[in-house]
Amino acid sequence: MKLVIVTPIRLFGDGLAACLRQHDDIVLQGIYSDIVALRHAHATSAATVALIDVTQGIDLGEVRATTVTFPHIAFVALGLVEQRQEIIRCGRAGFIGYVDRDASVDHLRQAMHDALAGRLNCSAEVSGGLLRALFNRETDQDADALDQGLTHREGQVLRLIGDGLSNKEIANELSISIATVKHYVHHILRKLQICRRAQAMRRVRQAPWLAASPPIIQRADADGAVVPNRLSKRSPSGL
Repeated sequence: MKLVIVTPIRLFGDGLAACLRQHDDIVLQGIYSDIVALRHAHATSAATVALIDVTQGIDLGEVRATTVTFPHIAFVALGLVEQRQEIIRCGRAGFIGYVDRDASVDHLRQAMHDALAGRLNCSAEVSGGLLRALFNRETDQDADALDQGLTHREGQVLRLIGDGLSNKEIANELSISIATVKHYVHHILRKLQICRRAQAMRRVRQAPWLAASPPIIQRADADGAVVPNRLSKRSPSGL
């Protein structure tokens, strides 16, 4: 396999590379500090497996953009906490395998080979949880986070964040209070599964459709006249 490693810890990356270079079935293509650097690396086009260190936190939106750009690469999450919710989040971002924090180097190699072959190496407990989540998603309160589309107002706020406006400027633009803006920003970050405002700004600039308004749905008033009404998944008022 042709491997690339992504980790923000240089010493860890070098140590892991030294261990893996001892195995003839692995050819190291490069080590990168973050997903963005990986996406712009020339070696990525030749790689077959990307080992991504998730122990320090990672922007799943960046991962998703990268997995779409390089569909030929098997993305494996390194150091993932082996919990159903975390595995679901990573799976939706494009990871097709993972290695938990207690795994050995031999287990890591096996997990990468399994990912290349399209197999998920996980415990029976986790696989059972994944099946339950697949067939009974309405009981999975957190797994639905990526499917929660932004409301009309959240889309407006995200667009203005992308324009570089502060909370105060957004409040003035939309004629709402600063506290309300903060409320919307909190929900936007949660739905996009990111932690910082700067990440939201970068995300909407790269993918402006994220801030698109929900579709206009036609309804009739009491006199039978057609009235446009913006609806979202969560709120009939679109707010």
